[in-house]
Amino acid sequence: MALAVLLIESAVFFTAFFVLLHTVDASVSGAMARVNQPVAALVLAGCCIGSLYYSELYDLKKVRSFWTCLARVSRACAVAVLPIGLLLYAVLPSGTQTWIAVLTASAIAVTTVVVSRSIWLHVMQSRPFTEQVLVLGKTPLARALIAELQTRPAYRVLDMLPGGFSRTMKADDDVMPGRSSRHQLAELRPTRIVVALSERRGRLPVDLLLDAKRQGIVVEDGIQLYERLTGKLAIETLQPSHLIFAPEFGTCTAHNCFSRSLSVLVAVVGVVVCAPLLLMIAALVKLDSTGPVLFVQDRIGKDGRRFPLMKFRTMKPLEARASEWVKDNGDRITRVGRWLRKFRLDELPQLFNILAGHMNLVGPRPHPASNYDLFMANIPFYGFRSLVRPGITGWAQVRYGYANNLEEETEKMRYDLYYIKHRSLGMDLEILLQTAKVVGLGRDCKMDSHLPIAEPLLNERTDAA
Repeated sequence: MALAVLLIESAVFFTAFFVLLHTVDASVSGAMARVNQPVAALVLAGCCIGSLYYSELYDLKKVRSFWTCLARVSRACAVAVLPIGLLLYAVLPSGTQTWIAVLTASAIAVTTVVVSRSIWLHVMQSRPFTEQVLVLGKTPLARALIAELQTRPAYRVLDMLPGGFSRTMKADDDVMPGRSSRHQLAELRPTRIVVALSERRGRLPVDLLLDAKRQGIVVEDGIQLYERLTGKLAIETLQPSHLIFAPEFGTCTAHNCFSRSLSVLVAVVGVVVCAPLLLMIAALVKLDSTGPVLFVQDRIGKDGRRFPLMKFRTMKPLEARASEWVKDNGDRITRVGRWLRKFRLDELPQLFNILAGHMNLVGPRPHPASNYDLFMANIPFYGFRSLVRPGITGWAQVRYGYANNLEEETEKMRYDLYYIKHRSLGMDLEILLQTAKVVGLGRDCKMDSHLPIAEPLLNERTDAA
């Protein structure tokens, strides 16, 4: 859906800019400008698309109301002003007609975005396009799923009548298929049934689910739906068999080769292009406070091996650190370090870690070696993080941000396992685009922080790890 909206709006923006620039008087624009009109229209449309992406207007599930849409469109306009203004002064011919043409096309673009999002909201909230979802069970996973589904206009969670087998039942209640249950199912007419029971042996209504399947109703495992909705794995509900028999957690040779090649290429180009910036940052770090320019720390890499990770020093030196959490060392952050952290510039020396083979461009962030035993003992399936090389940026980093305690590290682990399971070229590119957005915003980006928190409902750790 988001891709379709992107393609349609790209075509509309390009057409509007091209047609309106073409109407500019020839005496003002000149022959050369007319030759470059398609290029100018393409660049202007690209500026609009980029600002909309930066403002998260193509993440349609986040545009839940008309006022949210207006707020994000306003931010997109503010972002697009600078590049479009520079284009008007540096490339396009000067003149009132040119300004009027560009402003008119921009107004058309804004109107298109507002109208298209309003239509999408209306369509998604209308009954024919809303999935009627029935959740079986009242486990922590079931409650987390219901909380997630209720934040999305494309889903409507159904309630069974008293005595039924939906979220009114307790976690240890039996689910017995009977005539009344089938009658209730026929009355509710769900389009999707989600099974979120903690124990299925002897409690799963097999005959009822088979009947539903024959009627064309989608029957889905709760763990898979939670994964698809949130972009993370519900690790507390996973059994070892889920990982043992999952082919996604094996080696992915093609992706590994491509990811490694891309990482080395970007690292080489980055070191060459950013050499002046690296020298300037090094000088600022040295002038701002006493101590070494680089902070070197042992981290855990692929296959659990240690390696020395390099960063620009952002804190005042200390002989013995109290802990590895940022919240316990906030008073030590230097003035330059605060800005380096804000825009992630302190991570630039890790380009050399990529060239040394310790890291890739994209992957789970490497943890300090001093925390390894703690995480192995307390975070389920933590050892699976070492299946891939760690990265400068990763899925957990752009979706959640920094962690300051064990609970938050567990939350990030859910995202890391999701990346390891679904890693692909497309996902790596998405992470890089999201990283560019986070760096541009200059803030820690917890993308789902505005959603109702469902994770505390999943706090029953399994000991199977």
